[in-house]
Amino acid sequence: MLLINNREVEELLTMKGCLEALEIAYDDLLKGDAVYRPRLDVWVPCERPDGYYRWGTMEGASRKLGVFAIRMKSDIVHWPDGITEEKHCIQPGTFCGLIMVFSVRNGAPLAIVNDGILQHMRVGACAGLGVKYMARPDASVVGIFGSGGMARSYLSAFHEVRKLTKVKVYSPTKINRTAYAEEMSRKLDLPVEAVDSGEAVVRDADIVATCTDSTRVVFDNPEWLKDGAHITCVRACEVGPRVVRRCDLSIKLGRNTVDTMEEGMVRLHGNVGYIAGQPEERERIPNPEVDNYRGGFFQYFMDLKAGKIPGRTNAKQITFFINAGTQGLQFAACAGMVYELAKAKGMGRELPTEWFLQDVRD
Repeated sequence: MLLINNREVEELLTMKGCLEALEIAYDDLLKGDAVYRPRLDVWVPCERPDGYYRWGTMEGASRKLGVFAIRMKSDIVHWPDGITEEKHCIQPGTFCGLIMVFSVRNGAPLAIVNDGILQHMRVGACAGLGVKYMARPDASVVGIFGSGGMARSYLSAFHEVRKLTKVKVYSPTKINRTAYAEEMSRKLDLPVEAVDSGEAVVRDADIVATCTDSTRVVFDNPEWLKDGAHITCVRACEVGPRVVRRCDLSIKLGRNTVDTMEEGMVRLHGNVGYIAGQPEERERIPNPEVDNYRGGFFQYFMDLKAGKIPGRTNAKQITFFINAGTQGLQFAACAGMVYELAKAKGMGRELPTEWFLQDVRD
């Protein structure tokens, strides 16, 4: 049994490897040899009068990779301006997210992995698959909303699947977007420019990515888009309905939460879960409408990958990849690869497997 921290994940898992692991898992899913359970949340009032405790889980397994994984996260969440979501565990700046990996061959517990680096990489890699399958082959100019961890992983993934020549980034805080531009320019050896508006990000961009922590629409201006642009997102509410209606082809990665609403379930932030607390406490939680992402306007990535539906059919189509769904399988694929790499390189902290076994039948 290995305990693998974020520093080791960063050393072991490249964006190229992350993309490869996801392709293997999705090939398994097409064959019926992989499975996932979408995200489910549990909400409980906390001591903070403007926040809530949120427990989130998602899980999946791949026969070829030989692993099952469950990702678990424990957050105190709050919304200081009603627009952005902040979270922490115990105190601001510390977080608790863990991935437990098990063998599907003999049931053995294999690893506990910190989820911070892997979480960002698997989301970015999925956005990269959207670009690989849907963007124009000659797409080279990227426009990004946001300058945090997701914006970094998204650009790294785009760099793996397309030959990029220029990047533009906008976020509300100038110092953050400038720091992002300088860092990613050095990392990818690309010209990355910090711009002063959302319009400047979108104009002339072949790939437009919204990578923010906003609970509101950040981009709803279809007139800014060039012919042939490809759009992708992180959060379900970032891209507005006017842009959605302008798209010629919209593909969603998969189910991001359970579809069936049982008694006691609620839908918050697009995810289904269970909530405790009194009515006045529940009112703390902003719950933006995300109906842009429901209904029949989109098709699913697995059907595109299988060739059951056509992808982009001409260079002028505007395409939209809704990067939501299949999270549990993504964690199994990427954490499973991290475990194999750590074992091969002698990395990670050994924990006695017998600590996690018992002789009392459950």
